[in-house]
Amino acid sequence: MDSALDTYRYALIDFLKLRYGLNGSIQSDIPCLSFNIETAPTEFKSIMYEPCLCIIIQGSKAVGFGNQMYKYDPYKYLLASTHIPSDIKILEASKELPYLSLTIKFTLEDIYEVLKNTHPEKLKFEYKSEKGLFFDTLHVRLYDPILRLVKLLDTPKEDIEFLSPLIIKEILYILVNDKSGYFINKFAMEGTTSNKIVKAITEIKNNFSEKLNIKKLAKLTEMSESSLYQNFKTITSLSPIQFQKKLRLEEAKQMLSVRKIDISEVAFLVGYESPSQFSREYSRMFGVPPSEHLKALQERI
Repeated sequence: MDSALDTYRYALIDFLKLRYGLNGSIQSDIPCLSFNIETAPTEFKSIMYEPCLCIIIQGSKAVGFGNQMYKYDPYKYLLASTHIPSDIKILEASKELPYLSLTIKFTLEDIYEVLKNTHPEKLKFEYKSEKGLFFDTLHVRLYDPILRLVKLLDTPKEDIEFLSPLIIKEILYILVNDKSGYFINKFAMEGTTSNKIVKAITEIKNNFSEKLNIKKLAKLTEMSESSLYQNFKTITSLSPIQFQKKLRLEEAKQMLSVRKIDISEVAFLVGYESPSQFSREYSRMFGVPPSEHLKALQERI
């Protein structure tokens, strides 16, 4: 344990208890900052990380990526370089000591802005791709601006709008100049294989409902089809087609959660020609068919 880190951590727990009561998933008034609270351990569930920094404030979690499993706790942080599919399971959580985590999302543009004022040439790295998740030890230098960012929530809107981008930049500056700098630069630096795969992921995400054209995608990224496939799977653990399917189903789940809409219409909107195939694949990924999910949501309402 790190007593200095725990001082910051307990201050954050107290702040969130007073503000939110530690209940549910919370999107804060800072658009890139959100919290997740669980009062009991969970089963594995499928998610899609966006480019972000994640820390656990209390409790612990398992993260499944491909065939590997990672466990992290309040003394580690997770970085996702791009949209990365994973399976997560909350391991430690109770009503007395709920699981509590926060996520700070960022964009490649945010990283580029920070890299302008650093010296990435100091980082000697190979151009081969690596998995799109990075774990490392959390430290006070990183926790300090995170706590200040969260405490901005108690300030006027004008303060939040002006100061939050500056603190986000400070957090990224620390990450770029830490061990994670190697990881961040590989995905941000033009011409690296990892950066090319980020472009492929962005293209698939922006056109997820359309039929995937691997030849076109390979040409866009200036890679051979075989190299695209191999490196895409290294970074995301999925093939491009599997990745697109996961994006479609995640989008469908979101539609069912926030809109009053027919299931067959959702299937067509996310790119499925067959509602029955959509239902089968939805059930396989989320454990329940879309009809049951929709019914549960309506009952909750």
